Amino acid sequence: MLDRGARSLRRTGTARPDRAPEAGKRTGWARHAVPMTSVLMCRPEHFTVSYRINPWMRPEQATDTRLALAQWETLHAVYRDLGFDVRLVDPLPGYPDMVYAANGGTVIDGTALTARFRHTERAAEGPAYGAWFRAAGFAVHEARHVNEGEGDLLLVGDTVYAGTGFRTDPRAHAEAAEVFGREVVSLQLVDPRYYHLDTAFAVLDPAGGPGAVAYLPGAFDDASQEVLRFRFPDAVVVSDDDAAVLGLNCFSDGRTVVHAPQAEKFAADLAERGFGTVGVDTSELRRGGGGIKCATLELRS
Repeated sequence: MLDRGARSLRRTGTARPDRAPEAGKRTGWARHAVPMTSVLMCRPEHFTVSYRINPWMRPEQATDTRLALAQWETLHAVYRDLGFDVRLVDPLPGYPDMVYAANGGTVIDGTALTARFRHTERAAEGPAYGAWFRAAGFAVHEARHVNEGEGDLLLVGDTVYAGTGFRTDPRAHAEAAEVFGREVVSLQLVDPRYYHLDTAFAVLDPAGGPGAVAYLPGAFDDASQEVLRFRFPDAVVVSDDDAAVLGLNCFSDGRTVVHAPQAEKFAADLAERGFGTVGVDTSELRRGGGGIKCATLELRS
């Protein structure tokens, strides 16, 4: 039987800043055993929206750094209580988007492919994350082509699904295949609101399988939609409304999906499939075009 706190979390589906879910209370939701999840995060101490490099960003509208910090702290606490190994990289003054750690690189089998950003406003983030990878003992490959880390390179089973169309250069897909020795499947993004793959495609079960992902069909061109239907016939197909609150920008350890609480239908679909769900509001970070997954870089040893 789940304890009272776990029953409450399952009922509400949302974590409050003063009450994160308790670790080790997920047995009622477990799909299968998973290894410890290790992630890298960056505190949004300098978060603001002072320029516009995606449709979500509106510099003319005020942002609340304290609220962004509070929401980030809740996400951090949820990860710790889920038993994750959470590591931190120091934020750089003047780089408000550094909170979106997923863009800082891609780490698979102990090797880090550094990010190379398309926009000059974020250029210094790549070297900063690269330095962290080296200090942490990862083998580091300096990117030759523009890629924006796990924003566009997502691992499902043994295959990397790679987005392009707005940020990552398609030549970086071949580079990732070379660096990681994995099959890389290219997916073409066509809706500027979903400029990174991780805003339109979510990995629910990192081990892979037919129902391992969720996605928004309209974010992809026809050929990519055909690839997704063929490879993931049992995928969760997400509505426009749930995608528009960055519901697909979620993070899963294979048992529990941490997601935007505003994506209510998506959360219900996940629960029907046996996933635990925890809603964490990152609406202030969404002003910069990112959410839960953007704030989370998985470190795979």
